[in-house]
Amino acid sequence: MNLLKILTYPDSFLTRTAKPVEKIDQSVQTIIDKMIVTMYESQGVGLAAVQVGIDMRLIICDVSQAKGEKKPQVFINPEIVSCSGKAVSENEGCLSLPDFRADVKRAASVFVVGLNQKGESLEVEANGLLSMALQHEIDHLNGVLFIDRISCLKRNFYKKKIAKQLKHKKDKKHKKKNWL
Repeated sequence: MNLLKILTYPDSFLTRTAKPVEKIDQSVQTIIDKMIVTMYESQGVGLAAVQVGIDMRLIICDVSQAKGEKKPQVFINPEIVSCSGKAVSENEGCLSLPDFRADVKRAASVFVVGLNQKGESLEVEANGLLSMALQHEIDHLNGVLFIDRISCLKRNFYKKKIAKQLKHKKDKKHKKKNWL
């Protein structure tokens, strides 16, 4: 099965609000299967459809990997209906922001509703890593990146670093063209 390409910052697609899934048909099932494979191959614990350029409210999470298991959870049209407590997601990272990690303030626990892969109602009360993963991935569906939840200083540092890398890449490409 082909891996999906994970979009990386500053791709503008990552800042859009995803559209709800209207119908769970075979094409959605195929996307789910590809997202699961892509998440595992990329060594992530979660993946939102917008991260792979698909405009739909769909996320995959699997926090059991730390124990050497594979138990992917599919959330279609997920919504956080309540949250409680405060926690810091230490050293949080993102497949769309490679090579950057930061501490992020989040709710300690969340209550999420949505649909599962079969279109059945789903209610999950989560805490710990699953709570953090669900908040992170649902943020993606709302066009929010985890760098939007860190201090301005750290966010600006990361943005400048990426801008510098992109400029360097562009300069290299331009120099190659001049030599052809």
